[in-house]
Amino acid sequence: MNPLSLLAHLGRVVLTALAALGRLSLFAVSTLTHMLRPPFYPREFFSALLNVGWLSLPVVGLTAVFTGGALALQIYSGGARFNAEAVVPQIVAIGIVRELGPVLVGLMIAARVTSSIAAEIATMKVTEQIDALVTLSTHPMKYLVAPRVAAALITVPLLVAVGDIIGIAGGYVVATQNLGFNPAAYIKNTVDFLELKDVVSSLVKGCAFGGIAATMGCYYGMQSGRGAQGVGAATKSSVEAAAILILAANFVLTGVFFSL
Repeated sequence: MNPLSLLAHLGRVVLTALAALGRLSLFAVSTLTHMLRPPFYPREFFSALLNVGWLSLPVVGLTAVFTGGALALQIYSGGARFNAEAVVPQIVAIGIVRELGPVLVGLMIAARVTSSIAAEIATMKVTEQIDALVTLSTHPMKYLVAPRVAAALITVPLLVAVGDIIGIAGGYVVATQNLGFNPAAYIKNTVDFLELKDVVSSLVKGCAFGGIAATMGCYYGMQSGRGAQGVGAATKSSVEAAAILILAANFVLTGVFFSL
């Protein structure tokens, strides 16, 4: 491949990426405007609340409790090399609240909710149900997208808060039952070490990750190709995009909150 062909290929890749970014940005702005303007569809909103929030609690709880327990074991094992086993409560608390809690909840939501939304909306597009909504003078963005994104923005921070608590509790159980920590001292060290900024950053990350997860599911569902293959491709792409954007957003938000 000569240099000019290589440069042309690189240019096409960059233009394609910028076009995709532009379409996604316009989709996100359109979603936000439809969330703020009537008419609203409370039935769709509460159904999304149930799907995103309540039905995600089991997977979030199990992920958090095992992560907290494993983290306590790892910190104790690593700290023993430097005679620093006593830092287990502090490191578990800050690790769960600042990073592991929001990120793991976000990835679980991407795996469970993003895929579900993308498959549902893509199937509706394939079966022409979205076209039927248009013929009934119902805007698909307002009926399908806005309620799901709004529900994720509200419920995912709550799931992150629950996941943080359960994760710290998992570390507490392992530390007090297996590692010989005093229960009262463990709780006191955990509470004293956490700051308001840690909790706020965790909840803000949850809100951002929830918005990303729901938006990716809706976007790729609306862009789905025809047939079962199109539905499968939309579902796969939505989860991949949501996971990557969640990790990227986590890096950016961590820099914003803790760079100073």
